[in-house]
Amino acid sequence: MTASPTHEPAHLTLGAVNVAADDPQRLARFWADAIGGRATDPAGGNVFVAPGTPGGLAMFFRPRSDPRPTTQDQHLDLTAAWGTRSDEVRRLVALGATHLWDVLDEVPWVQWSTLTDPEGNLFCVAEHPPTDV
Repeated sequence: MTASPTHEPAHLTLGAVNVAADDPQRLARFWADAIGGRATDPAGGNVFVAPGTPGGLAMFFRPRSDPRPTTQDQHLDLTAAWGTRSDEVRRLVALGATHLWDVLDEVPWVQWSTLTDPEGNLFCVAEHPPTDV
């Protein structure tokens, strides 16, 4: 592969996170509540969760067509305001997530909690301490 000679900047944004699900409608409802989005009516077994705010996260859920992988190579890292991570974790658990563990002192610039959604997909909720500007 060769590099572009002009090195023009990319103009890409994240359109949506695409997730294979055993029950797309149920998982979409969980994530819509988790991120403050709006789930569309299912169409062909697919459910789109529109962002709740401009620039927010969108997600697309489709029926799983293959067996669930035994490992998960990627996961979402969500950010909560400093001092609110524990409250967000409790809220997400009440919605159906499972809290696995917390990492509070590995590095000074972030603390996080690792959870799974109702179908076992890993995700993290992180908080970053305020910095002096």
